Amino acid sequence: MSAPAPLQSSPVQAPAPTNPDPQSWLPALAGKFIVFDGPDGSGKSTQYTRFAALARNAGVPVAEIREPGGTAVGERIREILLDPIHNEMSLRCEMMLYMASRAQVVEEKILPALKRGELVLADRYVSSTFAYQGAAGGLPIDEIQAVATAACRDAWPDLVVIFDVDQQTAASRLNPLLDRMEQKGAEFHARVRQGYLDEAQRHPNHYTIVDATKSEDIVTTSMLDTIRDRMSK
Repeated sequence: MSAPAPLQSSPVQAPAPTNPDPQSWLPALAGKFIVFDGPDGSGKSTQYTRFAALARNAGVPVAEIREPGGTAVGERIREILLDPIHNEMSLRCEMMLYMASRAQVVEEKILPALKRGELVLADRYVSSTFAYQGAAGGLPIDEIQAVATAACRDAWPDLVVIFDVDQQTAASRLNPLLDRMEQKGAEFHARVRQGYLDEAQRHPNHYTIVDATKSEDIVTTSMLDTIRDRMSK
């Protein structure tokens, strides 16, 4: 990709290994930066949690990042971005707030973790902004890229895993209490999905797509196979 949050949670039990001996290849990911992304309702956060647990069980130091958020400053920005009360927010303001949160997490969390040789896992990153505010919202990609370059500095992912899902399946998985972004409607989210697919087509060396319509265990197997194959090249 051209110069193209950690979560505070209780320990998560890793699922039974579904990939042949994941402990044999997961340690090689130390010092790498992998992003899990996709439309709302894609199940990416479930797979993110499973992968982080498997990596830790393999002895890999993991820095978990969620977006927007991941820092004290970023969590305050997240509250503003996702609160349905702020329906007057302009698209450009929305994009800049996402980037502001990202700039803070890059400075405070991502770059230090990479310097320590940790595996950085991000639940969303710049790829989300290209899809939501770019492809779906209509902001020019070159404008988003310019702000991203300033916000992210040298923190660009080694791999972006897109969990692809059709709108009907995605809608069935969402919490009935939708946040501001989830409330944007089926047509908007169809453009989001296409935006992710277009990104993956434009940057095949940095993106990969996982079919997220299957059961959680089947998606986990596919995700592990995909990451192992792509990161071993």
